[in-house]
Amino acid sequence: MSRPVTRREFLKKSLASAGLTIAVSITPFGHKIFAIENEKDIPFKPSVWLQISPDNMITVSVNKSEMGQGIYTSLSMIVAEELDADWKQITVKSASARDEYKDPVWGSQGTGGSTSVRHMHDTLQKAGAAAREMLVKAAAQKWGIEESDCETSSGTVRNKKDGRSISYGSLTEKAAQMEVPQQPKLKTGHSKLIGTSIARLDIPAKVNGSAVFGFDVQIQGMLYGTVERPPAYGAKVISYDKESPLKISGMHRVVPITRGIAVCADTIDAAWSGKKALKTIWDRGIQPTMDTKSLESDLLSYLDNNGLVARNDGNVTEALKKAAKRVEAVYLLPYLSHVNMEPMNCTAFVRKEACDVWVPTQNQTGVLELAKKISGLKADQINVHTTYLGTGFGRRFETDVVEEALEISKATGKPVKVIWTREEDMKNDFYRPGNSCRIEGALDDKGNLIAWSHKVVVPSIFARAMPGAVKNGIDPAAVEGIENMHYQIENIRVEYVRIDTPVPVGFWRSVGSTHNAFTVESFIDEMANAAGRDPLVFRLSLLKNNPRLRRLLETVAEKAGWGKQPKTGQALGIAQHFCFGSYVAQVAEVSVNRQNGQIKVHRVICAVDCGSVINPDTVKAQMEGGIIMGLSTALKEKVEFADGGVRSSNLHNYEVLRMNETPEIEVHIVVSNEKLGGIGEPGVPPVAPAVANAVFKAAGIRLRNLPMTPETVVSALRKG
Repeated sequence: MSRPVTRREFLKKSLASAGLTIAVSITPFGHKIFAIENEKDIPFKPSVWLQISPDNMITVSVNKSEMGQGIYTSLSMIVAEELDADWKQITVKSASARDEYKDPVWGSQGTGGSTSVRHMHDTLQKAGAAAREMLVKAAAQKWGIEESDCETSSGTVRNKKDGRSISYGSLTEKAAQMEVPQQPKLKTGHSKLIGTSIARLDIPAKVNGSAVFGFDVQIQGMLYGTVERPPAYGAKVISYDKESPLKISGMHRVVPITRGIAVCADTIDAAWSGKKALKTIWDRGIQPTMDTKSLESDLLSYLDNNGLVARNDGNVTEALKKAAKRVEAVYLLPYLSHVNMEPMNCTAFVRKEACDVWVPTQNQTGVLELAKKISGLKADQINVHTTYLGTGFGRRFETDVVEEALEISKATGKPVKVIWTREEDMKNDFYRPGNSCRIEGALDDKGNLIAWSHKVVVPSIFARAMPGAVKNGIDPAAVEGIENMHYQIENIRVEYVRIDTPVPVGFWRSVGSTHNAFTVESFIDEMANAAGRDPLVFRLSLLKNNPRLRRLLETVAEKAGWGKQPKTGQALGIAQHFCFGSYVAQVAEVSVNRQNGQIKVHRVICAVDCGSVINPDTVKAQMEGGIIMGLSTALKEKVEFADGGVRSSNLHNYEVLRMNETPEIEVHIVVSNEKLGGIGEPGVPPVAPAVANAVFKAAGIRLRNLPMTPETVVSALRKG
């Protein structure tokens, strides 16, 4: 709990210039709303979500990172709807890293897990409603009428008796003196903004070039920093030339730091030249023989180890013994890189009395805590400036580049901008973990699925990133989508085998669901084939108690023309997955070139049920982006390792899907009255199994390893 903040400390501007500011205090008991002007002593440090200025502009402070998912717009829509604001008067600013801006569910400030709207909806809705009530009360007093004789619309309060109206901006000074209702009445009836497709607030700045990403930050007197890092995991420096870099024009310092040897100069070119001049010699690291083959061999061999039981319904062993038909399959999936559009970067300026950090981050609290540790300063002496993110996908939750910038700036006493190259980005990632699994399924004599045994081998993300989330030794990401699968099967056993390798792993868009959806939805198709039943009908038979998912599958099947004869040489595959509070089902229309093994995805039809919808356009965009990313990993992406480190270095040997390979994509939103679900991550998981299932239909081959490259297809075709 933060110390109390006095009215004098908080009020730095006069009421006339500040306008009406609504604050929300996050307490252990929920949210308390108050106006900063109306209390002598504030019991908790406030969290200010919106401000209305006398010029009628409404500024919404957003505590989440905008990385292309449209969150600036969606969160502002929630406020504007309840406030009954004129959307043209809405502006948005990125909130600083402070306790008052922490996510009320997480207790920290960060962006991930498709939680932004879900976690902030109620707080922002309540703040907007409270502000509206205060403005109405101010207008009623001004006119000498009852509040019930007032109505709001498009940023104004209207006198229903005589038709007069007054803008919110004109009421700010008076409204700021009002007592804030703790339980403001929310709007009822038809929404004006929520549920409509509104153009995103961040797009104009990104189109005209005024948007500031981390790469765009420029600070007077700034140096450029780059770091020589170990080429193999755990490698130590044997020797380096400290003097030669200093002979380069514009060079300033060579600084050993935690993560390697830093070189800083007036220009980035000089810094890069200085790094080459170090001529660093490293030892071979902690596991010099590690390569792709050895990692895959370890993943597969661990399938013979006993695992921790995450779910154990019925008696799988007995059901397998009594089965009329048994099917077993082993799957192997690779490590994946994030490949953010904007490589990692950070600018930091550490002084004796203050510290500033400019960074595209998903983890403001983590950045603030790291800055406190390295600078030795207090939180109120540190400013974290969150820029636009050139995508995130979970990679920018990490603070490694922030650590580098802070340490170099502290050593030099100068503002320092650290920019990673694409090669550095590829070789120093926190990767989506490689994994393997073995699944056994059993059918009775009527073709009913009676048993499912699933063992997954995968490194733990949470053990490093959030150890408190690991319960009884089980990483929640490792088993998500398996232990909570929605298919009704009487006998289910899910085991987790943790494997530790030198390769660092981290959050990657949709986390464990990326690999678990592939294995579950591929194997459910295998069981449908073994039962001699249509894959859609087979799934529906296992979802009798889940009408929401049944409706979604039926919708995507109908939109895709499931059951109808596809075009010659093409086939349809279906898959579904539930994660982050949302259901997504997809059908892929695919053809396979039997000569060269090329898989062509012609069309992907997607149906999504995320409960209530804030901005349909954003939902569709996130589904489209997730599908493209999922296709890229399904068909192309794989990190290669050699000599104890990462061999993949750039897009020439870590391929991603190209624009001309992107299929036609249809997105259908199935609106329900269920609670809000996430939307940034759920579009990724179903597409890979949908494609693999379509490939089986088209070519008769089961592809259980990713990516599904032409070489993999040709090899499978030859094996028959």
